[in-house]
Amino acid sequence: MSLRAVLFNFNGVIVDDQPLHQQLIDQIVIDENLRPRPEDYWQFCLGRSDRAGLKDLLTNRGRVVTEAYLAKLIAQKSQAYQQQLVAMEVLPIFPGLTALVAQLQNAEIKLAIVSGALQAEIQVVLDKAQLSSNFEVIVTAEDSPVSKPAPDGYLLAVDRFNQKCQALELESAECLAIEDTFTGITAAKQAGIPVVGVAHTYPFHMLQRQANWTVDNLAQLELDRIQAAFEGSAPDPK
Repeated sequence: MSLRAVLFNFNGVIVDDQPLHQQLIDQIVIDENLRPRPEDYWQFCLGRSDRAGLKDLLTNRGRVVTEAYLAKLIAQKSQAYQQQLVAMEVLPIFPGLTALVAQLQNAEIKLAIVSGALQAEIQVVLDKAQLSSNFEVIVTAEDSPVSKPAPDGYLLAVDRFNQKCQALELESAECLAIEDTFTGITAAKQAGIPVVGVAHTYPFHMLQRQANWTVDNLAQLELDRIQAAFEGSAPDPK
C-alpha cells in the first residue's frame, strides 16, 4: 500500500485565520446582546462549520435560531471574512505550506482540501496565494452539510477522486489527512484515514495523543518517513 493522496484541512492548516474567525464570531455574539466567552468558540466552533458552530453556540446561550436567520449570519460573517483577507497585503499562509505542496506534487501525490469553510472563503485564499491549481478536489461546507467530526467530508473527497478517474480506485487507507484540531482528527479517523496533527492550534503533546504523526509545523512533516510507513503497513488509527 502506498500514500496516494493528501487531504488538507483549510482553517488552521493552510491559512492562519483562527483569530479572525473568533473575532467575527464574537461580533455576532455581541450583536445578539450577549457577552463573548472565549471558551464558547473553542467548545462550539473550532474545527466545525459555521452552520454547526453558530447554531450550537447561540442555542447554548438561549437564542432560538431559525435556518433563515442562521443563513443570514453565516453570509454576513463570510462577507466580512473575505473582505478582511482581500485587504491584507500578505496572507497569513502557514510557513512550509508552499514547499510541502510542491514536494507532494513532485511525488505525484494527489491533493485535496476537506473543510467546513465556504467555497468562496477557500477560493479567495487559494487565488490570492496562487494555489488554486494545486488542489484537484475541494470539499466545502456547501458540499457536506454534516460538519466534522462526522467523516462525511473526507469520504466525499475520496469518492470525488474516484469519480474524476474511475481507474484510480483510491481507498481511504491510501490517504493522509493533515489536521490541527481534535474535531478534524476524529473526522479523518472515522473515515479510515491516518492523520498528521500539526500543532498550529493545540499544543504538540495534546495532538500526539490522537494523531498518527504529530509535527510542530508543516516544514517538519517528513514525507519520506510517512511514505515508508504506508509502504510497510498503514498505521492503525489510535
